[in-house]
Amino acid sequence: MSEFSLQEINDRISNSSQFIDDLKKGMNQVILGQEELVNKILISILADGHILLEGVPGLAKTLMVKTLARLIDTNFQRIQFTPDMLPADLLGTLIYNQKTGEFDTRKGPIFSNIILADEINRSPAKVQSALLEAMQERQVTIGENTFHLDAPFLVMATQNPIEQEGTYPLPEAQVDRFMFKLLVNYPDQGSERLVLRQNTKRVNVDELDSVVSSYTILNAQSVIHDVYVDEKVEDYVLNLVFATRDPLSHGLNDLEGIIDFGASPRATINLIRAAKARAFIEHRGYVTPEDIRYIGSEVLRHRVILTYEAEAEELTSEDVIQRLFEVVEVP
Repeated sequence: MSEFSLQEINDRISNSSQFIDDLKKGMNQVILGQEELVNKILISILADGHILLEGVPGLAKTLMVKTLARLIDTNFQRIQFTPDMLPADLLGTLIYNQKTGEFDTRKGPIFSNIILADEINRSPAKVQSALLEAMQERQVTIGENTFHLDAPFLVMATQNPIEQEGTYPLPEAQVDRFMFKLLVNYPDQGSERLVLRQNTKRVNVDELDSVVSSYTILNAQSVIHDVYVDEKVEDYVLNLVFATRDPLSHGLNDLEGIIDFGASPRATINLIRAAKARAFIEHRGYVTPEDIRYIGSEVLRHRVILTYEAEAEELTSEDVIQRLFEVVEVP
């Protein structure tokens, strides 16, 4: 690619990404001490991906998603998943109208732009499958009619890592459909002090002004495709993913017998898509290896499946991913 055309892309990305700073500022005014998490949620919506969020209750997950929806002027729905839930509770159903003698379509809460699927692992497999199919296909079938879901469309599904009793764990094939798996940690003491002080004032999210339109987000999603990725960066991504499948051939002898299943081709695609979105929020028109490292754990942690031997040694996918980044050569 010529220097001129790369400069042209840089200028276009720089102009198209001006709204990001206002969006970050709006989020960080409400969500305190979670700047990196906010960044990665923004990356996900810009890369048109979905998020699996793992964290204990009380870490402002609902507030975070509601704030994002308000700032970009889109619809928001929080859906509490329960063991007695049915697919129709999520997607919608046909209701018989006695006056007309016909069935009317009643759409479910899935027909929204931004969805918080709270405690997704508390619902039966058929409800999980209905949600994940809607995420993948971006459409829902009710009766004989198919309805397309409005864009932008972001699903943020949560899991509580502590309470596992009475849950239905998501199968690996389903988990693979999430672009990111984010771990929400407790804020540090300074941030929690700010939360304590702010909570006495009670920020009303419904009174926040939107800073961008949904059209701006859709335009950004389109522009992000043009972010330049050098062949050496592509090789770096491929080496990382292939190292999860065949550690020995990449000099990771200590991981022999540790990884049961490596990352899928969807991981390769999502690493590039997310890295492009990260470059965009940094107002850059090209991807660097640092972008890959920034989002690498979030893309890979739920896609690298460890053996029983690894679990017996108390190794986690985080340990394996850290080792990958240490050994795989950076261009």
